Amino acid sequence: MAGTETAAVPGISAAGATPESRRFTAAADAEYLLLGPRAQPVHPLPALPAGVSPALIARAALEGLGLEPWLVDLGVPVAPAVPHLSLGQHPARCLSTGQALAPERVRALWQLGARWGERLARRQDPILLAECVPGGTTTALAVLEGLGIEAEGLVSGSQRQPDHQLKQRLVQQGLQAAGLCAPSAPTALLAAVGDPMQALAAGVVQAAAQAGAPLLLAGGSQMAAVLALVLAATPQGQRQAVVDQAAVVTTAWLANEASSDLPGLLSRMALRWGVEPLGFASSLRFRGSDCAELLAYEQGFVKEGVGAGGLSALWQLSGRTTDDLRGACEQACLLLRQA
Repeated sequence: MAGTETAAVPGISAAGATPESRRFTAAADAEYLLLGPRAQPVHPLPALPAGVSPALIARAALEGLGLEPWLVDLGVPVAPAVPHLSLGQHPARCLSTGQALAPERVRALWQLGARWGERLARRQDPILLAECVPGGTTTALAVLEGLGIEAEGLVSGSQRQPDHQLKQRLVQQGLQAAGLCAPSAPTALLAAVGDPMQALAAGVVQAAAQAGAPLLLAGGSQMAAVLALVLAATPQGQRQAVVDQAAVVTTAWLANEASSDLPGLLSRMALRWGVEPLGFASSLRFRGSDCAELLAYEQGFVKEGVGAGGLSALWQLSGRTTDDLRGACEQACLLLRQA
């Protein structure tokens, strides 16, 4: 979980109907993820323009699979009222400033992520890495552009129709304010226009992949940007080992979205670094659902977040059916209405 003041820009995100409500999104998602729909959370899920938080999908999958997430607060505006690891950080500045993060903070987070990645790899278990960063698709675009990937129009967002022009304008402001030209060094780029999640996650992925651990990068554009940072920071001869171990895993709604292009984005990354990043999507769908909040996903709202795509794919990899997961989501939706 992380925060960026980029999320307060009007029209940049729908992870909360207003900039003020987006300050509570990460806390609410974390509380729902651990407590589920029957609880009375300190921070209820914020109202969205349409639909319901993808934390609902993630929680249904976690509960069915018998897994417990490890929650890390890298600097959210409001801390969740459930057990989590807090690194005592604060949200990043808006990327348009060109001074989103202190350089020493970027280096410390990347190094910490690398230590965690090495440690997790020793457990010989797959690692599923997810995020909750309102405004994070715009920092993802900034990182991709700064690394030399022409990503305008390819990056998704929580809105039904992401405002690509607004995102691109903020990105150009940030890169110009920082005096950066593509391609830029990953750590300098993160300091200028990134967010804390990207720095820590890149360290985890780089170290764990090189140690041979399989990784599911649960998300869309944001996890593609994390993978891009790792490829940029990894010597050419070691990049194949990274893509052999780490795959971007998302939802069917994002993978098939008309207003973004994750497959095209991964293809441009392949051309940039000479390796083929793997991306795939779960087949969970809500067509014909009686829950309007879930049907909104089929109408282009929300689409992804909180590891929903990766966890629903893990559900399928375990041999369970998406019909069962859909039923669990519908039951959770009904319970959430009654809470």
